[in-house]
Amino acid sequence: MRSGLKGIMKKGLGEMGFNAGGGAINWFPGHMASATRAIRDRLKLADLVIEVRDSRIPLSSANEDLQPQLDAKRRVIALNKKDLANPNIMHKWICYFDSRKQDCIPISAHSKSSVQKLLEVVEFKLKEVILREPTLLVMVVGVPNVGKSALINSIRQIALSRFVVQEKKKRATVGPLPGVTQDIAGYKIAHKPSIYVLDTPGVLVPSIPDIETGLKLSLAGSVKDSVVGEERIAQYLLAVLNTRGTPLHWKHWNNRKMDGIRFESEEKHEYNPKDLRPNSRKPPNVSDVVYVENLVTEVQCAMYKTLAEFNGNVEDENDLENLIEQQFEVLQKALKIPHKASEARLMVSKKFLTLFRTGKLGCFTLDDVPETNTVS
Repeated sequence: MRSGLKGIMKKGLGEMGFNAGGGAINWFPGHMASATRAIRDRLKLADLVIEVRDSRIPLSSANEDLQPQLDAKRRVIALNKKDLANPNIMHKWICYFDSRKQDCIPISAHSKSSVQKLLEVVEFKLKEVILREPTLLVMVVGVPNVGKSALINSIRQIALSRFVVQEKKKRATVGPLPGVTQDIAGYKIAHKPSIYVLDTPGVLVPSIPDIETGLKLSLAGSVKDSVVGEERIAQYLLAVLNTRGTPLHWKHWNNRKMDGIRFESEEKHEYNPKDLRPNSRKPPNVSDVVYVENLVTEVQCAMYKTLAEFNGNVEDENDLENLIEQQFEVLQKALKIPHKASEARLMVSKKFLTLFRTGKLGCFTLDDVPETNTVS
């Protein structure tokens, strides 16, 4: 880890403990503890497990407590939200998991064609079992907010298109907050043989090994913002972007953005960046799209300018901290937050995180790909 980034995390967060036993960070609800026990019991009966992970954090979003049991099962690792991850290194992750003899496929849970490819892999791996078992059980597991329920809903839609006669069943609950699915629910997706897919609550490991892993999970939304604090998460995101030099690359994405050209909308917008989420009930109109594009342009220009004109060293803790403080100020203006607004820094953090999480600032992978030649 870069020294500047490490220093910022320590200074801003202290020695926070991401654990179930207390400390500054404590997020392991009782319903998740009971769900973990239920998952362990049902894993014994599962013929195949779909382990859903976040493509942006393929390692950090793994549930380490369940890995021994998962390693002993037929398993497919589904790297969800591939549209938000860096596409240039996705093949490296596939090679990494292949080197560990683990089947892995990048998916987008909201894409029918993407989920169809996942099901083809699942059916292939179950081919031998199908010949001798009349009923098969597929489990979907993963940490909170990696898209398990969205995947289940897509699988069910595909199943209904295949088997129209199938009786109506409720969809798995889907929401933007981690831990929203609290009850284990099952869905019959095929006949002859009967194949059931169980949607399980995400179970975050009760002890996260280090601060950075906890922050990555928080940034990806697997830990509620209120637990860690939006300002701390935004500070970490800014530190990551700066140490990687990401804002400097934004200049080449779109000349319009750096030339200061703006398109004005003819309509008055009343749009909240939160509505950018995939399951939003309020689709954007032309005015909203233009507003968001200009907002992103302002943010990228502000970030590019501050880093390009920065004379310090991002590897130095104090220099990096000063840069981040400056960026909070320019982001307040770029995000059109009133100068005297109370809790302005919190508002900046929330809007900035929303732009990142919805992919408006680009596609990022936070985990580093391990060297495959070190894998035994």
